[in-house]
Amino acid sequence: MQLDTTDKKLINLLQKNSKQTTKQLSISLHLSVTAIYERIKKLEKEKVIEKYVAIVNRYKVQKSFLAFCHVKLVQHKKEIVTTFEQEILKLEEVSECFHVSGDYDYILKVYVKDMDDYRNFMVTKLTAIKYIGSTHSTFAIEQVKNTTKINV
Repeated sequence: MQLDTTDKKLINLLQKNSKQTTKQLSISLHLSVTAIYERIKKLEKEKVIEKYVAIVNRYKVQKSFLAFCHVKLVQHKKEIVTTFEQEILKLEEVSECFHVSGDYDYILKVYVKDMDDYRNFMVTKLTAIKYIGSTHSTFAIEQVKNTTKINV
């Protein structure tokens, strides 16, 4: 789908605040409410906009400890990769998982309450998954930037 300038502006406005009404968006973009509604529906249909979510303050829900866990598999066979990925999808502590290049095969973004919870996660859940050769953890000290926005 080719995005025009108005689509890009609309996407950026929705990323800033997806709870804006079509009326508010129409005023910002100098278009009719119907035109805005139709553009949004088209962006959703084409999966340019995948979903709308509430961003939760991790400190308010006792998940303030953020760890990045690097995982190396024992081998890169399809069966091993598939098994690992299926098991990771089951772990609620893992908010993001990336298959990456470099020294490790995966990077996991893990939210837990504290170091004790992280240790419990590592010992009882993550390292219980077959085919993990090694792990390396890095802990966030301070969040400098965190955004869900992709500038279009």
